[in-house]
Amino acid sequence: MFKKVKLSFWQILNMNVGFFGIQYSFGLQQSAVTPIYDFLGASADQIPLLHLAGPVTGLLVQPVVGALSDKTWSPKFGRRKPYFLIGAILCSLTLLAFPFSSSLWMAAGLLWILDAGNNTAMEPYRAFIADKLDEEQQPLGFQMQSFFTGFGQVLSNLSLFIFPLIFIGTVGALPKWVYASFFLGAVVSIGSILWSIYTTNEIPPTEEELQKLKNEKGHFFQPLLEIFSAIGDMPKVMWQLALVYLFQWYALFCYWQNSSKSVALSVWDATPKSNPVAYEQAVSWTGLVNGWYNVVTFLVAFLLVGFAKKYSAKYVHAVCVFIAAIGFLAFPHIENKNMLLVAISGFGIGWASMMGIPYLMVVSEIPKERYGVYMGIINMMIVIPMIFQNISFGYILKNFLNNDPRQAITFAGVLLVISALCTLLIKTKK
Repeated sequence: MFKKVKLSFWQILNMNVGFFGIQYSFGLQQSAVTPIYDFLGASADQIPLLHLAGPVTGLLVQPVVGALSDKTWSPKFGRRKPYFLIGAILCSLTLLAFPFSSSLWMAAGLLWILDAGNNTAMEPYRAFIADKLDEEQQPLGFQMQSFFTGFGQVLSNLSLFIFPLIFIGTVGALPKWVYASFFLGAVVSIGSILWSIYTTNEIPPTEEELQKLKNEKGHFFQPLLEIFSAIGDMPKVMWQLALVYLFQWYALFCYWQNSSKSVALSVWDATPKSNPVAYEQAVSWTGLVNGWYNVVTFLVAFLLVGFAKKYSAKYVHAVCVFIAAIGFLAFPHIENKNMLLVAISGFGIGWASMMGIPYLMVVSEIPKERYGVYMGIINMMIVIPMIFQNISFGYILKNFLNNDPRQAITFAGVLLVISALCTLLIKTKK
């Protein structure tokens, strides 16, 4: 029987390097895709629907892949690693193709494929941490993912600030810096995953677990049946977390979709149509702003490990989300571009918690042989609010918020306050 052994800090870092590539790609999705849609002529109320790809593929792909990875074992390839590699290859190929988008619907279609690749890698990676680390080291493992989330997204957002200064002009419908950022993302995505695959071995299943895998009769609908069965057996804490996520992730999509346009209006008094040059400056500066909140994320990620152990994961998460809410509420009223960095620091603290701390609330209450499927179900709790946001927010923005991206950011801040309050209602183990 193979037991979990204590890993060194550097071993835990190596096993999480692949998360860096996944999050570089997600950083491009958050900060670069909306401007690309703008460059291709999308209207403000079209943007939420055009972003529907991400949450829908997450809803379909992650729980199924998680369930499949629970039932997978290869002495040569492992349990989770095949899914990391397939996802990274798909992601890298799509990042290479994305800058050649010649229409809105081509860009939207490629976003579906890109998100399918990212989602194929994402939740098996969460389960990978739970597989390898014992209860004492899991906080460090999940917050290491938070660290690489910040690091990957810092570099992706910095590319949006630096590359426009280097790569001037356009190719086809899009600026040259789009090509540079996405091509770099393709290299980072596959390279970082290969690093983790090469440096980290998976723990083989016991003879009993292997026999159980062999005895289970698999069929086409088996992953779906496993998902429904797991939902039926889901611990109460996960239902409580679902309420937190409803407000939290709806709010975050409101920010990511509207941050560039909010900055353009509050600082440059420009829109994509009224002043395209100023709007491109706003996109570039927003890349720097979003890069900064991710710098804050990886600076504070490991501090949260100690706080979570000392106080409780739910209190840490509630405080961090409330700090993020304050930042969002201030953000659209700031006219000095440098002060935006101060406001968004609050979101950096919240983002550090969002990427790791909630998993600590649930991991001790789910069986280890179902880590994959339950990590996928947690992602369903993330993407369902996103789908709801994509479908509903265009109407809200148009009819209640005057199509004003600044009001969208304020709306996001209010939702985060509600999310923080809901976090306090969760009953978890310390």
